[in-house]
Amino acid sequence: MLTARGTRRRVAVVQPYVPGYRTSFFDHLQARLASEGVDLEVLHGPTPPHQAARGDAASCACASEVPVRRLSLPGGRSLLWRRVQRRAASADLVVLEQALHNLEAYPLLLRRPTGRLGGGASRVAFWGHGRTYTKPQSRPEAVVKDALTRLGSWFFAYTEDGAAHVASRGFPRDRITVVRNSVDTTELVAARVRAARPGTAEFAEAALLRKRFGLTGGRTALYLGGLDAPKRIPFLLDCADRIAAELPGFRLLVAGDGADRDLVDAAANRPGSPVVAIGHTGGPSTAPLGAVSDVMLMPGRVGLCAVDSFALRTPVVTTDWPWHAPEFEYLADGRNALVTPDDPAAYAGAVTALLRDPARLEALRTACRDDVPAYTTEGMAARFCDGLLKAMERHQRNPHAGT
Repeated sequence: MLTARGTRRRVAVVQPYVPGYRTSFFDHLQARLASEGVDLEVLHGPTPPHQAARGDAASCACASEVPVRRLSLPGGRSLLWRRVQRRAASADLVVLEQALHNLEAYPLLLRRPTGRLGGGASRVAFWGHGRTYTKPQSRPEAVVKDALTRLGSWFFAYTEDGAAHVASRGFPRDRITVVRNSVDTTELVAARVRAARPGTAEFAEAALLRKRFGLTGGRTALYLGGLDAPKRIPFLLDCADRIAAELPGFRLLVAGDGADRDLVDAAANRPGSPVVAIGHTGGPSTAPLGAVSDVMLMPGRVGLCAVDSFALRTPVVTTDWPWHAPEFEYLADGRNALVTPDDPAAYAGAVTALLRDPARLEALRTACRDDVPAYTTEGMAARFCDGLLKAMERHQRNPHAGT
């Protein structure tokens, strides 16, 4: 895709940082855009302090780190200024995170109609949840966020529910792309298949895990993700003890890292504890963990772990806690997951009952396997690329169009 002057078009995507689970998506998106004559640059800052402990920062060929200034506010909040103006000025479309605290958004949205970003907000798109899922939001904040979103020319929503919310607030539905947020599961699915096949390295590793930790079929659960407040690690560890009291031989494998790692290590080191601390792991290396586990316990925030659970065939058991991420939408209670009341006794009881019901558990695992093709980074990149091209085609037809 070329401009009127015959030069290649360019898209700039601004992100807080690049976590490891995003690199495959950006690689796929870059390749798709390149085939259309469009260059991609991902502009990002360093890992935010509250996420640094997860150890998941990464990079990719199209990513460039930019300086960031952070202004701390009362209540643990902060305002961020990423120095992206120079690079954004040369882009045909800038995709910003849908967030009020990103100060670079405001000058870009108010930019005068000159240069390649002529038309001001018509060349700025947003990518985000659509509404605030994971924390309480005041009415004024919601109003301002909706108003900010409407200034964009296009919206890339994580899920259908987020898209519906943005449309209900006045954003044109024909300018919303549902990307179906995901992680790269291709290698993970293949590794999980190998983990069930004798003679493979993954099968041998799974056998070693069973022997090392004394794991029993129908008595093993997996936690996979960051170890921090939104994941409700104390709730998880409490329920592990409750389940073990009802199911002798129960083990909870905890694979992750973060600010609450010390809680997990302390529990794992307690004599007779059902908790096994695995440490940080990711990608195909998690396949043997899935092979030895029956369910994935996630009483706190469900996000992209939903996609991991499908790939690993370990159905999520979670709660009806109100602060799940958009990907909670992928779970269907009683079909590919289990959603319990937000109470430790109810949660532990539901997990115990499920592990005692092999037929029901197998039905959930089958549904997880069947849902894998719906959530892939290849599909996500294809949908995102299609939206970007449509947005730029719209600008090309009417360069000075407003929102």
